[in-house]
Amino acid sequence: MADASEHDVTFESADSGSATTFPLQCSALRKNGHVVIKGRPCKIIDMSTSKTGKHGHAKVNLVATDIFTGRKYEDLSPSTHNMNVPIISRLEYPLVNIELNMDDDVKGRGFLSLLREDGTMKEDVKVPDNEEGDKIIADFDNGLELMVTVISAMGEEHAMSYKEAPKGNN
Repeated sequence: MADASEHDVTFESADSGSATTFPLQCSALRKNGHVVIKGRPCKIIDMSTSKTGKHGHAKVNLVATDIFTGRKYEDLSPSTHNMNVPIISRLEYPLVNIELNMDDDVKGRGFLSLLREDGTMKEDVKVPDNEEGDKIIADFDNGLELMVTVISAMGEEHAMSYKEAPKGNN
């Protein structure tokens, strides 16, 4: 007979277990919607459906751009098959500080210090490595109070845009 200790199993998990995508039939996808192509979250910029062939399946041709990098992707799939749709969140945070990276050996410009609604700091969003990042740094250095929009999808986050924080009526 088996010992009870042989059946003791411990499951460990580092994440909350929430899904980062959900399945949706190809025929239900729409232009300006989102889809996962080659493992990347993308926004659909064009789609077309071919007629059913002699084997009976209409095909959907998708053209989409990566929401983080802007890279263009294409995919062809039967209209009855499921494709993954990324769960995307867009949140705005007040910018508290910018920790610039002055070390040439370390990749990246640095990190944004953002204030969450609960009052804790979020310091894991990189300064964008583009013109938008230059503008954030310049406007912050000029003393403007900024709100940074952070887009999250599939375990990846990027500061995508910013605006001047609304002024209080005093």
